[in-house]
Amino acid sequence: MAVDKSKNTQILVTFPNEMLEEIKKYWHENQLDNRNEAIRQLVASGLKKEQSE
Repeated sequence: MAVDKSKNTQILVTFPNEMLEEIKKYWHENQLDNRNEAIRQLVASGLKKEQSE
């Protein structure tokens, strides 16, 4: 799938192995399409929580 560069930016992020396992668990438990979607949801959730504090 092509990335619409006018709306999205690709970045390279390195995660510790333990965190990647947690992301993988979240991805499968929530039956998401892919790992990227899991990461987007987790980041959005964290940002929302920070804004509400």
